[in-house]
Amino acid sequence: MQSWSSPKYLLAAALASIGASLCCVAPLILLSLGIGGAWVSYLTRMEPYRPLFVALTVGFLGWAFYRLYLQRPVCVPGTPCADPTVLHRQRLLFWLVGPLLLGLLVVPWLVPLFN
Repeated sequence: MQSWSSPKYLLAAALASIGASLCCVAPLILLSLGIGGAWVSYLTRMEPYRPLFVALTVGFLGWAFYRLYLQRPVCVPGTPCADPTVLHRQRLLFWLVGPLLLGLLVVPWLVPLFN
């Protein structure tokens, strides 16, 4: 397997994290920007699907970690995956994006503390 496919898992984790926080964070952001309306309340209908999106986010982040750190890439010399700087950049991207996504997941649990 080639290591360069790990960013696909980070992208999938980002999309799942956005889906998980859509019910709670999106209305808060829209209302704080002055964008309101009855349609904003429809975003709360996503709340029953939140556990699924949280599980997908954690799963994709775990899979990306596995691909970046635990699985040895099999690369043909001369391909981008054989370059050690590519793996270094992917790991850096993982550690930049991963905590942001996990932070996005915990926001709905932290919001009631600020009321």
